[in-house]
Amino acid sequence: MSVKLTWYGHAAIGIETGGHRLLVDPFLSGNPAAATDAKSLAPEFILISHGHGDHVGDAVTIAKRTGATIISNYEISVWLDKQGVKTHAQHIGGGHHHPFGHLKLTLALHGSALPDGSYGGNPCGFLLTTQDGHKLYLACDTGLFGDMRLIGEEGIDLAVLPIGDNYTMGPDDALRAVRLIQPKHVIPVHYNTFGLIAQDADAWAARVKAETSAIPHVLKPGEGFTLA
Repeated sequence: MSVKLTWYGHAAIGIETGGHRLLVDPFLSGNPAAATDAKSLAPEFILISHGHGDHVGDAVTIAKRTGATIISNYEISVWLDKQGVKTHAQHIGGGHHHPFGHLKLTLALHGSALPDGSYGGNPCGFLLTTQDGHKLYLACDTGLFGDMRLIGEEGIDLAVLPIGDNYTMGPDDALRAVRLIQPKHVIPVHYNTFGLIAQDADAWAARVKAETSAIPHVLKPGEGFTLA
């Protein structure tokens, strides 16, 4: 089975695997880079990496319309429960076998305050092992950290890394992350949404290709990549 990843702009990602539809950090309304809108997506599961508004995004609206289960850390899940949506709480280092595969929450160096100022717990990334054994690492919003090497020991087929700088890793640290993780393929996200995080993704991809063994894929919002 193949895995299709679609980048909707900023950090919003769609994943199709084993007949299941996932949506990650669905910031669509108010996102100047969004390639779709909240009404056009019908995920079964929504993954939220941390509490910031540009990641929680339209999660509640979409979940109420579709009945999707939202997967996040415990604190965000409790906050979402109060809004009447289905949740599954996990925490960093913990994994669970979902219908779409095994999902583990990983460390991320960032903040996580929720849009109303509530405590959002610790931010996270996602390590997804699909039903057919593909391994995807979504670093989500994070700075560089040495334990990315340990994540890489899992044998990562595809890594999705932020390159925007200012709020997350910039191009230089994202390149160092590729060296630590050693994925087969890598996709940059979380850049060019706003002027403050403008980056030349093609230039970064050229460095990845020249200096590592990973194959970079620069997507435009709305474009997808299929991992066979």
